[in-house]
Amino acid sequence: MKEALYWKKFDDKIKCELCPKFCVVEDNEIGNCGVRKNIKGKLYSLVYGKPASVAIDAIEKKPLYHFLPGSLTYSIGTVGCNLHCSYCQNWEISQAKFENVRHTDLIPEKVVENAILNNCKSIAYTYSEPIIFLEYVLDTAKIAKKNGLRNVIVSNGFINEEPLKELCKVIDAANIDLKGFSDGFYRKYTNSWLDPVLNSLKILKNKKVWLEITNLVIPGKNDNIKEVEEMCKWIKEELGEVPLHFSKFYPWYRMGNEKETPLETLERNYKIGKEYLKYVYIGNVITDKENTYCGGCGKLLIKRKGFDVVENNIKRGRCVCEEKIIGVWE
Repeated sequence: MKEALYWKKFDDKIKCELCPKFCVVEDNEIGNCGVRKNIKGKLYSLVYGKPASVAIDAIEKKPLYHFLPGSLTYSIGTVGCNLHCSYCQNWEISQAKFENVRHTDLIPEKVVENAILNNCKSIAYTYSEPIIFLEYVLDTAKIAKKNGLRNVIVSNGFINEEPLKELCKVIDAANIDLKGFSDGFYRKYTNSWLDPVLNSLKILKNKKVWLEITNLVIPGKNDNIKEVEEMCKWIKEELGEVPLHFSKFYPWYRMGNEKETPLETLERNYKIGKEYLKYVYIGNVITDKENTYCGGCGKLLIKRKGFDVVENNIKRGRCVCEEKIIGVWE
């Protein structure tokens, strides 16, 4: 365990100030995220240095398509999450209790050492929700940067401004899961609300963290044409050019009886996205719309098959037509 950051004590209780839920945690109790515990008047992280999942992934799996394509990233994630999505794809660890899941003892120095030994160019804090293991992320990321590695978060973006700004000092890239574009959807299916996520997106962009957005498309829940248009318009107006990934939903967790996303819906959303943004993708399914095309001349720049980069024609961050392609390429 390690003493947590961002909390205040009053009486025998603690108010956690990490995320907008501002949990009030009584002595010997644990916050809503399942991993921050009040022990005799101090808040501790139960998961520091104890990832439940460790793997070497293609950076495309995050998904990040405009950040060091074709490179490997050393991925770690602990138990716990501050959201409780009915359709969570990693619910076995994100919604589990710490004591019920096997974990690996892996201190920050060892994470960095393993990443280097496995020829990874970055460390990804992913699988569950890196916000709730912030202390572990910060310590690891600082050591990683000193050793020439980049740091990546895959996050729901439901975090308060102060801790996010601290995180931005050491994070190079982020994929934020914008789960929908209505507060009603967020409250009904994720146990959170929309505005803090939108604010996080603006902060990340302002702090010049490389940003990509994923929207998991759930039939009949967040695929309303008007809302999709509003989302794409908001991204363009508030963030500028940001790669947007529309991902296929597969029935899972508490929504196992729902239908998977039809390809037609994904392609419709793709077309809407392209009306506002140059770089839009379809994920979780094999299609030519997982490729990167020049936003100027339309030339195929990066050809992908699943998480594999088959072809990369970007030179010095540009197409042969000299169009500058947004991203981090080296």
